[in-house]
Amino acid sequence: MTQFRASSPRGLGELLARELTAFAATEVREQSTSVSFCGTLETAYRACLWSRTANRVFLELAQFQAPDADAFYSAAREIDWSIHIGSGATLACDFTGQHPTLTHTHFAALKLKDAICDELRARAGYRPDIATERPSVRVHAHAHGTAITLALDLAGESLHRRGYRGEAGEAPLKENLAAGILLRSGWAELAASGAEFLDPMCGSGTIVIEAAMIARRIAPGLGRHFAFEQWPGHEAGLWRTLQGEAASAVLPRAQVPILASDRDAGAVEATLANAERAGVTDDLSVSRQSLSDMLPPPGPGLVIVNPPYGIRVGDKKPLRNLFAQLGNVTRARAAGWRLAMLSADRGLERQVQLPFEEEWKSTNGGIPVRLIVAEVPARAE
Repeated sequence: MTQFRASSPRGLGELLARELTAFAATEVREQSTSVSFCGTLETAYRACLWSRTANRVFLELAQFQAPDADAFYSAAREIDWSIHIGSGATLACDFTGQHPTLTHTHFAALKLKDAICDELRARAGYRPDIATERPSVRVHAHAHGTAITLALDLAGESLHRRGYRGEAGEAPLKENLAAGILLRSGWAELAASGAEFLDPMCGSGTIVIEAAMIARRIAPGLGRHFAFEQWPGHEAGLWRTLQGEAASAVLPRAQVPILASDRDAGAVEATLANAERAGVTDDLSVSRQSLSDMLPPPGPGLVIVNPPYGIRVGDKKPLRNLFAQLGNVTRARAAGWRLAMLSADRGLERQVQLPFEEEWKSTNGGIPVRLIVAEVPARAE
């Protein structure tokens, strides 16, 4: 068994740990923004292909103590980098964490790059070119005090980048955070039971597209390329098998209604364009309408909203009206449904007048947010 680590947005570690366990990972240990685990290369490949919540998947290469920059350089040079970086590869290095003397992450990343290039030149007679954008190999160093862990980033580019989003909108929501909202709101189980879905403030469509991908069992990594495909240790036959399994698992159409709307014409256009790139256009019903015109199907189902957060001065009064309207419309027209919402302001969320329960805390665009969920009371006969 090999040691790996996967990172995720804050608040999604529990979901990521569950996903990794489903991929046959063992010794799964949840941390603040990452999950360490043991497994085979197949486990790591499945994480890259199927995880809806991960940012990155790392193959750990070495752990050592490095009290200063010279010790860090020397320890990094002791690794046989030719096993992981072939001739003609491009390289990028990252450094994260808290170290008592390596306090500048850019300087520490340069020391790591120097160690790797110097070792390769001495051992194998070549050195990789440096590429900050889309390198074929990304090496990551993480410090916890003077303890350093070196790891290979198997994905290369953050897994939240599914490849379908061309129009970000005014306040973009990362794809894996959107998937986390859906999973914590129970959408996977609701979709499997035939429930319906509605996002009446769809923005650029990230939530509704992720909802369609979950409903159709589309693996988030299907159709994209990963850094491990250029890694000397890559098992191409195994990867092709896993890709084939994922392609076979996709349902031809979503089996439930998935509706999205927004009052802004540009948002509707962005949602449709992104949905086309994601291959889920036929699974969605997208319209331009205001919140007051929201008319869900008979249901039951799930309403999810990511409303404005009211961070800027002067936002509060119009937003109080918006949140009150959301509550009025939902209670009147979505009785028996479930409402899930990202909230950054308890005062605003109280305007909805529903018995919310907090599911988890995270950040979106650097803003602390909470996912809150409420069951909309059924109308009395």
